[in-house]
Amino acid sequence: MEIYLIRHTTPDIEKGICYGQSDLNLKSNFTEEFEAISNQIQTKKDFKVISSPLKRCKLLAKEFNDDILFDDRLKELNFGDWELKAWNDIPEKDSNSWMEDFVNVAVPNGESYIQLASRVYAFFEEITHSESIQNLIIISHAGPIRAILAKLLKLPLKESFNIKINYGDVFLLKRENETLKLITEITL
Repeated sequence: MEIYLIRHTTPDIEKGICYGQSDLNLKSNFTEEFEAISNQIQTKKDFKVISSPLKRCKLLAKEFNDDILFDDRLKELNFGDWELKAWNDIPEKDSNSWMEDFVNVAVPNGESYIQLASRVYAFFEEITHSESIQNLIIISHAGPIRAILAKLLKLPLKESFNIKINYGDVFLLKRENETLKLITEITL
């Protein structure tokens, strides 16, 4: 089994805006970004595509296959009241308390990172233990991908933010002797 974890390409939104589960379009250079991604994937194999249902992932998923399974558990962190607000406009006392313990503290009317990780882990356990799935392309967001990588690398969730994940980054996982291994090198 091979699994490619892919972060969506660059969203069309100005820098400094909080946009977890907001549904955004992609930048106009999407095609070039997709070409860079597809060059990293062994397309000779038959891959099942699973994606976050948010538009920025859905558009990328459709480039690989028209038969896509969308799963809400792959969505980015729900930033609740902070969605589409400039980070600078979020009251400092609120953002500071969240940043001090983002793993456990939920955003007002949103979720915590441990809640995100819980839904992502449930998804990942389900698909990696499925008898019918061989090779996967999973298109998601930085938060869910970090949570999966943290689990594979046995990192505490708080340390997973040391994993750099750019738009369009691709991470290859392979099952070898019943163990799923991260093949892509990452720096912490």
